[in-house]
Amino acid sequence: MAGLDPIETASRDEIAALQLERLRWTLNHAYTNVVHYKAAFDAAGVHPDDCGSLSDLARFPFTAKDDLRRNYPFGLFAVPREKIVRIHASSGTTGKPTVVGYTARDLDTWAAVAERSLYAAGARAGMILHNAYGYGLFTGGLGVHYGGERLGMSVVPISGGMTERQVQLILDFKPEVITVTPSYMLAILDEFRRQGIDPRSTSLRIGIFGAEPWTNAMRAEIEAGFAMDAVDIYGLSEVIGPGVASECVETKDGLHIWEDHFYPEVIDPETGAVLPDGSVGELVFTSLTKEGMPVIRYRTRDLTRLLPGTARTMRRMEKVTGRSDDMMIVRGVNMFPTQVEEQLLKTDGLTGHYQIILTREGRMDDVAIHVEARSDFYRPGAMAEPEAAVVARIKDTIGLTTRVIIEPPGTVERSQGKARRVIDRRPKD
Repeated sequence: MAGLDPIETASRDEIAALQLERLRWTLNHAYTNVVHYKAAFDAAGVHPDDCGSLSDLARFPFTAKDDLRRNYPFGLFAVPREKIVRIHASSGTTGKPTVVGYTARDLDTWAAVAERSLYAAGARAGMILHNAYGYGLFTGGLGVHYGGERLGMSVVPISGGMTERQVQLILDFKPEVITVTPSYMLAILDEFRRQGIDPRSTSLRIGIFGAEPWTNAMRAEIEAGFAMDAVDIYGLSEVIGPGVASECVETKDGLHIWEDHFYPEVIDPETGAVLPDGSVGELVFTSLTKEGMPVIRYRTRDLTRLLPGTARTMRRMEKVTGRSDDMMIVRGVNMFPTQVEEQLLKTDGLTGHYQIILTREGRMDDVAIHVEARSDFYRPGAMAEPEAAVVARIKDTIGLTTRVIIEPPGTVERSQGKARRVIDRRPKD
């Protein structure tokens, strides 16, 4: 790709016409070839031929992660298993893993949207890409890898972990671009500082971060720490993997969804009603071009809103603010980890390394926030005042009284992939 794909700047009418054509194909493909979808459509009293406009999609049933688990391992494949050339799966930490399959054409589509995402983020042919996303069943590493190669980049497939080696290869290979989870990027930042190396002196100029919600405060910390542009990328394996949407480096004002391949909706998480653009709700995706495993109205559980296009014609999704299924309800108050993170990073001297530990004493929930201090800020026995300041800030913004414990540098658990932000030790009864 030498520049923008023409569809990225097509008119909204052109995009909608292409979406409707592809949506009709997808609904028929799923209904004809996947037992689950035929049963679900029939139960809802709808047929693919009922889709005469994009708004008619709202008549069709949702797909949830439980549907993927109930059809484990290959029940949602829409082509013979022999036509599936790649299989990925989730970790399965909360039950059976969710399995996804790709045809050769699907892999080409995935590489194309990943390439488009990297280009939007500022990556260009000939640059070196330090890819610290995990390889294996997780889609992050391979998704970005093939997008980078398709763009013409030199890809370093280092994966996650081995933080000292990450730093060494950044110094030796001099990559301009790094792809990694934002929480692990902070661990890499810490390692540079531990070694006495100024991270702003490195070759890194663009960081492309995803796989977990992160705030603009964390963006500011990373950009200041490395003298780079920090750009958001979005994807999930059930829809295709990384490359569903990306921020554009020139605006960094939300992630443009590649609407020629993925049709977005935002719904009320409680009622399932489709909300108008600009309303905050749960993001839902329908694939438009996937052969191996189409998904119809997949509930991502990610909370965001849809906005008009800016740098591209395609609509944007606002940075994910949290998930409808990782929302913590504490003493009747709804709280998301990203809300806590935002307040921590507004406090001078604190890092983005934190964990929220939930316990219960009798009938009362307790929230302890363990956050790591910078080395030049931490003073043993002298953290009571800044701890109280953070407690007050969280109380004022979220409406919840918490305990904040400012920990010494290097003591909060590090992540080499998605960060484990919440540890819920409350009784499950």
